[in-house]
Amino acid sequence: MKVLVVEDEHKIANSIKKGLEQESYAVDVAYDGNDGYDLASSESYDLMILDLMLPGLSGIEICKKLRTNSIHTPILILTAKGQLKDKVDGLDSGADDYLTKPFAFEELLARSRALIRRPHATSGTVLCLDDLSLNTLTYEVKRGAKSIQLSSKEYALLEYLLRHIGKTITKEQIINHVWNYDSDVLPNTVEVYVGYLRNKIDKPFPEKTNLIHTIRGFGYKLEKKLNV
Repeated sequence: MKVLVVEDEHKIANSIKKGLEQESYAVDVAYDGNDGYDLASSESYDLMILDLMLPGLSGIEICKKLRTNSIHTPILILTAKGQLKDKVDGLDSGADDYLTKPFAFEELLARSRALIRRPHATSGTVLCLDDLSLNTLTYEVKRGAKSIQLSSKEYALLEYLLRHIGKTITKEQIINHVWNYDSDVLPNTVEVYVGYLRNKIDKPFPEKTNLIHTIRGFGYKLEKKLNV
């Protein structure tokens, strides 16, 4: 999952980025409102964490402009004031949730997970396909009763595919959602990581149906194909 953090206090922004990356998120950071809006309106994100008080465009202005332009990325606003009017203004401008500074990272993480789940109509915290499961709280991945150890990027790739079961996902979409904006990632890097996943969730289970499928000329699809 890919997150945009727009926060002018560098220490807070970098701390959020580091914490989210340790939880297998890809994270971009902008330190002012203008750069934040440019990224939010031109790139695809699963969540935006947005400070209200920013140089350039304010958080409120960013929310309003994004929603006016039909960009519906879930937005978690941060406010140092903690006053009711600030929260109401932020929600009325199009934000989905708010968090008052100072905050515990665990709460920010929990609220982020909730907002990311919401647009995908995912119930609960466990993503499943057939006997493959991924727990977004514990980061445990299993196929049947066997636990599967994944790297951070492998986990992020599998989570993205599990949130789009049955849909063909292009290499470009995978790059945009699994890697940071400034990462130097080539299409064959995606092929390599898909291969890593296959080696862990398909090949060790020859008696079971393969779940990762290559759609030649388009990308990849995660689904269980019925035997005919």
